[in-house]
Amino acid sequence: MGELFDLTGKVAIVTGSSRGIGRAIAERLAEHGAKVVISSRKADACQEVADGINAKYGAGKAIVVAANISSKDALQNLVDETKEKLGTVDILVCNAASNPYYGPMSGISDDQFRKVLDNNIISQHWLIQMCLPDMIAQKDGAIIIISSIGGIRGTSVIGAYNISKAADFMLARNLAQEVGKHNIRINCIAPGLVKTDFARALWDTPEAEEKSISYNPMQRLGVPDDIAGGAVFLASRAGSWVNGHGLVIDGGTVA
Repeated sequence: MGELFDLTGKVAIVTGSSRGIGRAIAERLAEHGAKVVISSRKADACQEVADGINAKYGAGKAIVVAANISSKDALQNLVDETKEKLGTVDILVCNAASNPYYGPMSGISDDQFRKVLDNNIISQHWLIQMCLPDMIAQKDGAIIIISSIGGIRGTSVIGAYNISKAADFMLARNLAQEVGKHNIRINCIAPGLVKTDFARALWDTPEAEEKSISYNPMQRLGVPDDIAGGAVFLASRAGSWVNGHGLVIDGGTVA
């Protein structure tokens, strides 16, 4: 596969990897040699993904550690079980996120707003801080936060979500300043609209999909695998001098 993209011997956690973008990233990391931890709230959904990876790339290539990102204890258990079963974490992909509300900011409840901020920012901070000590000790690590082009654009529909995704960019930039000296890279990927269950409310009618496509120079929505290549790049030696960056993968929508 070429030395630049070889992840042999690396251990990766991917949150929200039972489906969608997270699943595609986990599968491609495994394809390039990494051992991957499949994690989401439901262990059975994770197991189906892990079984597919192990069948395709060899037994022991993927394990399941279920975790709810809203629980600090669950995230600590995710890291602890990974270290016990596979070794220290080399690659962390913070993909899991929440968006319980669609509509103008005037209609979002306090509880909904807090859930978005807690799950999309604070939980990322928790999990990153749990993985950093080992990365610092080994002088190597790659952390990828899945943000969104919503973090650089306004909207009348998913404002709280976009606020959280803008914060993800600054989380990556600030942490890159703090730990770059330890050979740790922390970057964001900012997808455009991807056909996933998570984003279904934005594309699940012919009218909504046509409207979304009309804004895209490539005249199509993304699919999860469109994002996975960017994650492999940032996790591998190919991305070894990319730090504190936000990689937009959107078919040209922002342009």
